Amino acid sequence: MVSIIILTYNSANYINKLLESIVKFNKSSNYEIIVVDNNSEDETVKRVLSIKYKVLSIKLVQNSENFGFSKGINIGAKVAGGEYLLFINPDCEWSKGTTREFVSIFEQDVKVGVVGGKILAKNGVAEKSAGNFLKTLEVLLTALGLDETLGARFSPNKRCGVDFVSGGFMAVRKSLFEKLNGFDENLFLYVEDMEFCFRVKKEGKKVMFDPSVQIIHESHGSSNRSFAIENIYRGLLYFHKKHGNAFSYNSVKLLLWTKALALVTLGKIINNKYLAATYSKVLKL
Repeated sequence: MVSIIILTYNSANYINKLLESIVKFNKSSNYEIIVVDNNSEDETVKRVLSIKYKVLSIKLVQNSENFGFSKGINIGAKVAGGEYLLFINPDCEWSKGTTREFVSIFEQDVKVGVVGGKILAKNGVAEKSAGNFLKTLEVLLTALGLDETLGARFSPNKRCGVDFVSGGFMAVRKSLFEKLNGFDENLFLYVEDMEFCFRVKKEGKKVMFDPSVQIIHESHGSSNRSFAIENIYRGLLYFHKKHGNAFSYNSVKLLLWTKALALVTLGKIINNKYLAATYSKVLKL
């Protein structure tokens, strides 16, 4: 069985659409749905409780506060009864394939630990939901805005092995997730998927990408851009402090600091308060 874990936070506007699409495309699949709510302030919980599917039982976990992505998913995994876990962001809609495709990949190769599916934007363009580990060179490309152009992040059109896949549509063996103690809860949001896949590969397991299973991402997430930038920077520094060495950590810190300083300066020159304020916070990390 596959345990589909959905972490919600102020997700009332789209949670019903996701749940309905899961049921529509997985009628003959063996799965359960677990919704973990991070103390939403809107009607997310009310809408989940109002959903009544004869063929579907939804487990609802209500957290007392917003624990972030990593801890929220870890809480859901602890009540999961499936052999496999599948994480899906709430602002998505299932559009192709079933959970059986993921299960078949795991069953065909015991070395496979993680499988990611294809994520499409509403206009049909594929999001770059797989990539290479963001080591020093990749961080440089990211800082320059060239990570997608030069292939540090991508969306393959055929099944293949990759370094990491997006936690927004990620399947993993539950036994492996438990062995690795799940996502690192020091990462509130962002970079936790890459960090987890890094540990998966250190265990000698494979990370695969399979485009035959697809979701549409509506991009109505609960985090704002300033919050995202700060946490991506924080996450990259943490990743290199945990898994890199003094050279990689200091190099990445210098790259990120240089970009932040340049954007703070630009923001002040053109009187863009958003740029100045956002990247001033990053300089303090």
